[in-house]
Amino acid sequence: MYKNLTDYIGALERAGELARVRVPVDPQFEIAELTDRESKRPGGGRALLFENTGTAFPVLTNMMGSDRRIAMALGVERLGELTERIDALFGELTSPKPSLMDKLRMLPVLEKMSRWLPRNRGGRGACQQVVLTGEEARLSLLPVLRCWPHDGGRFVTLPLVNTVDPDSGVRNVGMYRMQILSEHTTGMHWHLHKTGERHYRRYAELGRRMPVAVCLGGDPAYTYAATAPMPDNMDEYLLAGFLRRRPVELVRCLTSDLRVPGDCDFVIEGYVDPAEPKTTEGPFGDHTGFYSLEDAYPVFHVTAVTHRRGAVYPATIVGVPPQEDAYIAKATEKIFLAPIRRAMLSEVRDLYMPVQGAAHNIAVVDIVRNYPGQALKVASSLWGAGQMMFNKYMAVASSGRDVRDPEVLRQLLRRVRVPEDVVLSRGPLDVLDHAAPRMGLGGKLAFDLTGVDPDGAVPPVGLPQRWENCYGVERADDSLCASWGVLLLYAASSVVPDVPAFLRRNGVSYLPLAVLLDAGAYGFSYGDLLWLASSNCDPSRDVAFSGGTAIFDARTKAGGVNGFARRWPNVVASSPETIARVDARWEEYGLGPRTESPSLRYLKLQRRASAEY
Repeated sequence: MYKNLTDYIGALERAGELARVRVPVDPQFEIAELTDRESKRPGGGRALLFENTGTAFPVLTNMMGSDRRIAMALGVERLGELTERIDALFGELTSPKPSLMDKLRMLPVLEKMSRWLPRNRGGRGACQQVVLTGEEARLSLLPVLRCWPHDGGRFVTLPLVNTVDPDSGVRNVGMYRMQILSEHTTGMHWHLHKTGERHYRRYAELGRRMPVAVCLGGDPAYTYAATAPMPDNMDEYLLAGFLRRRPVELVRCLTSDLRVPGDCDFVIEGYVDPAEPKTTEGPFGDHTGFYSLEDAYPVFHVTAVTHRRGAVYPATIVGVPPQEDAYIAKATEKIFLAPIRRAMLSEVRDLYMPVQGAAHNIAVVDIVRNYPGQALKVASSLWGAGQMMFNKYMAVASSGRDVRDPEVLRQLLRRVRVPEDVVLSRGPLDVLDHAAPRMGLGGKLAFDLTGVDPDGAVPPVGLPQRWENCYGVERADDSLCASWGVLLLYAASSVVPDVPAFLRRNGVSYLPLAVLLDAGAYGFSYGDLLWLASSNCDPSRDVAFSGGTAIFDARTKAGGVNGFARRWPNVVASSPETIARVDARWEEYGLGPRTESPSLRYLKLQRRASAEY
């Protein structure tokens, strides 16, 4: 694989996957705006290396933000190779071993697996070629980005946060954003469902300081592994060793007993004291496309900063999809499909999570159906499996066709029977799900498409020649009715539309799905509308049924719409000032023809200039 991040950058450049920006670029807002424009180009654009950041270090962004780059980062030509490797490994491990010879044949497999285990080595690593401790270990030395205008400050966005369970000694490597609070402190954004938070609670019970080491860079397989939904008791560096086909070599930190990859670019050493009061962290323009609002999180204290000579600072930006994280999620689909199929749900043929679902919101599952109710069993099982518990909307199909093909999904959804094929439930949700009635708890909905014949007869949607806007509905868009069976409706969030009465008044005789959206979203792409619909709608509160129609209220809920009682965040977008600045400098960057800022369309959804709507 790669010796360090510079080695990977060289591979990207040779493959035509990298653009260098040599002129001075500000880590505050400017780098993020350029990266947002690049990442939303067809296919994810290129990785960007900003060589002049006002610090001693260049910044690399969008490094895994395309199908080709995520495959390169994980050492394969295509992501499907990872599914095949893991499938073959599970097959060898779980096949019957009736004879002694069969069992002996397992020895080479076990020996090969042992090579992936992380290894401790003595001495210092390349990540410790330069050592800064005490007052010299200043975080302002790093080109930490501030991405969006209402972010609470600068955030480290690609950290590998290393902690250890104080009882078992098992390591966790997670990716938790870190807001810079001072030269020597940051916030530590541990969600209540995360392993880092569990470690923190246990150190609090023991009355002990919690050592933490934060790595940046190195082999990109490390960065991927830190994002992966690994079981709580498994070391992410084992996954990295499997991906890179050689073990991760770990060196001891200088101010704690934690061990980190010796070939990382940076290591920020320190501790969290559970006896210390939490601090306000945020807001932050998040991967949901909305700001996560400020809340209380632990404080991380820096004791040392080390780095290799020639280090490169890696960063990512998140916001309205698609961004780099969409391609990282594709790898997760491929890598974890085999364990799901082999260890939990043998009937699952494929699991697809469209980018518009912002990681968890939408899942499409293809299964082999053998009995009635199997789709409900699969949905319930997945909603109870690791990070799949955060999923809100699921479609379970069994047509044997490629569920990643929009045409196949169109044929299936066009024929869905409402309410017969709809399953409603409640359960845990991501704490970043702003539409949930309670933080981390809300509704779930599954479409059981296993009984749907994609070639079967389908009644035509009965539509009027001309829509009469009434009962609070300002506009109707029937462009998806014939193909998808979906009617798009637009209304102000300040009114209470009577959609069933609207449909009756317009003589709609058959319609599976109707989606109610904010009036300001009219004219958005279908991809953006799907993102808004899945983000702003909670199945337990915002889905109603009228006759054979499921009605989804995906409008902004600020101000108590549908009884919503929480704060509502704003959509993430660059400021007009940043957009104008980048437009004015575009020729200097050397990035080719000017790309329009994606934020121009999302600014229409903001009511005021703040993180909260």
